Amino acid sequence: MISDVSDGLRLRKMPTALSVQHLPRIKPLEEKIELFLQLGSVVGILIDPDKLTVTLYRLNQTPVMLENGDTLTLPDLLPGWELAVSELWPPEFE
Repeated sequence: MISDVSDGLRLRKMPTALSVQHLPRIKPLEEKIELFLQLGSVVGILIDPDKLTVTLYRLNQTPVMLENGDTLTLPDLLPGWELAVSELWPPEFE
């Protein structure tokens, strides 16, 4: 599912179901991010190199998942900064 945000970016909402194999490794990280958010962090960013996704977490908001083709921006923390999600992964050589 894609949603538009105020700055014009297209973001994907995180699916509610995660694969069973993936869950044991990711769940503790999500819990840690939630704790940091409760302690005052503005945003949590979970980079998943297995699924090639970046998930943004904010307190009391639905996580937003970014994929290749999306651009990561944090205008409230780093105005003007942006990073193509695809730049996080190593290049593929044929």
